[in-house]
Amino acid sequence: MSHYAPPSSALQSVLRLFSIPSLAKLGAGPMIAAAVLVMIVIVTLLSPWLAPFDPLEMNPMNRLQGPSDANMLGTDPFGRDIYSRVLIGGRVSLLIGIGAAIVSVFIGLIIGLVAGFFRLADTIIMRIMDSLMAIPSILLAIALVALNGPSITSVIMAITIPEIPRVVRLVRSVVLTAREEPYVEAAIALGSSMPKILFQHLMPNTMAPLIVQGTYILASAILTEAILSFLGAGVSTEIPTWGNIMAEGRQYFRVKPELILWPGLMLSLCILSINLLGDTARDMLDPRLKKRGE
Repeated sequence: MSHYAPPSSALQSVLRLFSIPSLAKLGAGPMIAAAVLVMIVIVTLLSPWLAPFDPLEMNPMNRLQGPSDANMLGTDPFGRDIYSRVLIGGRVSLLIGIGAAIVSVFIGLIIGLVAGFFRLADTIIMRIMDSLMAIPSILLAIALVALNGPSITSVIMAITIPEIPRVVRLVRSVVLTAREEPYVEAAIALGSSMPKILFQHLMPNTMAPLIVQGTYILASAILTEAILSFLGAGVSTEIPTWGNIMAEGRQYFRVKPELILWPGLMLSLCILSINLLGDTARDMLDPRLKKRGE
């Protein structure tokens, strides 16, 4: 039997994922992951008010100090408050990750719908996507940042472009199968317009896999931003991110390991929580996995 449903059923399955009965079935692991992720998001969003110091304020007389009443996590080599920098840095890292995930999913969805439905466009589009996937994503991201300069916008673009082909391939595979369903063939026979067929009949079937793929892209984007910043190819060092903070602290790791410990811990918890929730969403939205667990 086919796993593809009419648009109303596809959307209902996605909405049920966020319903109270579905959330009540989650185990302890996903609930803890959700709680940790929500806490990180809230803390980073409120970081301008929670941070006791300006993350860029230097105090050379107070450099490399341990935890104290004034500086909860101590200070870095320039006398800046580590606690304030980790909070503000998380806000920037999450902004880049969310921005890259949204843009790559949106662009990949549009291109994937066209590639999956129009056979002539499919050949051209997929050869371009294959060419992009042949380039290592980190190298492509570094080249794009070097070309456009170190800014938040250029980093988001550099992370987005390597992710788009993966979304396109996912959406295309769904559309290739869903277009053979009777309700799609009926819409074509009745003379429905192409935009209506694509967005009203085919796109709802892509929502479930896109939600799962979006969580993986979000985690990957946050990690990629940290890698780029650690390599000096990310945003400007004047803008604190988890990657920038760890990059600046690596020279003092033996003397003060907490310079890398705290941003690394926040980064690890955030990515682990997102991946665990993505796996949970996949298990709840995939009909084959549901039947296997029954």
